[in-house]
Amino acid sequence: MVSRRRFMQLASVGASLVAGGASPLSAGAATGDESGNPPVDQLVALTGDNVPRKMTDAPAQLLRMLETRSGMNDFYLAEGAVAALELEFSRLLGKESAVFMPTGTMANQIAIRLLCGDRRRLLVQRESHVYQDEGDAASTLSGINPVPLETAGPDLEQQLQAAFSMASESPYPTTVGAVSLESPIRRLDGRTLPLEQVERISALVKRQGAGLHLDGARLLLMHGSAGFEAARYCKPFDTVYVSLYKYLGAPFGAVLAGGKDMMEKAREMRHVLGGTLFHGWVAALPALEQLDGFGERFARAREAGEQLLAALSKIDGITVERVPDGSNIAFLQLGPRLADGLAERLRAHDIVIANVRSGRLPLTINETILRRPVAEIAAAFPPRSGT
Repeated sequence: MVSRRRFMQLASVGASLVAGGASPLSAGAATGDESGNPPVDQLVALTGDNVPRKMTDAPAQLLRMLETRSGMNDFYLAEGAVAALELEFSRLLGKESAVFMPTGTMANQIAIRLLCGDRRRLLVQRESHVYQDEGDAASTLSGINPVPLETAGPDLEQQLQAAFSMASESPYPTTVGAVSLESPIRRLDGRTLPLEQVERISALVKRQGAGLHLDGARLLLMHGSAGFEAARYCKPFDTVYVSLYKYLGAPFGAVLAGGKDMMEKAREMRHVLGGTLFHGWVAALPALEQLDGFGERFARAREAGEQLLAALSKIDGITVERVPDGSNIAFLQLGPRLADGLAERLRAHDIVIANVRSGRLPLTINETILRRPVAEIAAAFPPRSGT
């Protein structure tokens, strides 16, 4: 076990960590100090997937984890917290093996490269992170040509079939190597692909001899939805990526899971691409701790979210808008009386929200909703009588 002094030397980087994810809180906000803001651990944040935390608390939190767990140090991402996290994810996702990755982009791109091999065409959703946010990495790094398809709707399967047919029927055929699906889909407000649809797509892809990858960065936010079980949802996919920092409290990192042989190749490719960090415990340890019981906690949060939406729908001036096949995001259409001063009104009750635009408020459910009775949260929305 490292000494406190040695830990602080090693973990100086921890002072810059914020596990707040997409929270609107800045690193220095809601500290409970002279600023007048409440302690961050008392806030109900109806925005962002993660639980907001103070960056200045990160070193002490890591030290506490090190003092309560032994053998957590890793060496070039081997052993310690990294190996323990990989084992937990392989079990959770129902895959033979899992590999720690420093970023989600690397996880996605290694999976795509391995699944495609020498086949140079990749079918992706137009709204996906692989197509929109990864800097043309598939074509730049691997010479793979992404072909975008519309994400939503029942015709996704027809589009896939048409794309496979076009590739094979061309006078100069280009074989499709893999299909990458994102679920939940961030650009569609957390919309998910139903398991039944995923299973049909998987059967289609396998008939074509292609691989199937899941960009499941936010996969675990599906806990609490009807019939969801992580391993069952992941079974149709050859490879699965899950983020560690979006809602599992890590400062960075990802996990890629799949078959044992392919994951051994993924480890080799991670090294080739410069991703074999000297130490990964600083990310693996918080994620490992947060992963313990996460499914049950988030299912309770989702249930509380449903209760909150039901309560808000009964308030005059609030209309609840659902996301089809949604995960943890809904929208509130607010009348002028409700929208005016809402953020300040809620802040007085230690509740934070995203911006209201044109009377429309995105409302995101995370674990902080469990900090307060649902009825109390809902009661803070309407203005007081006479105001």
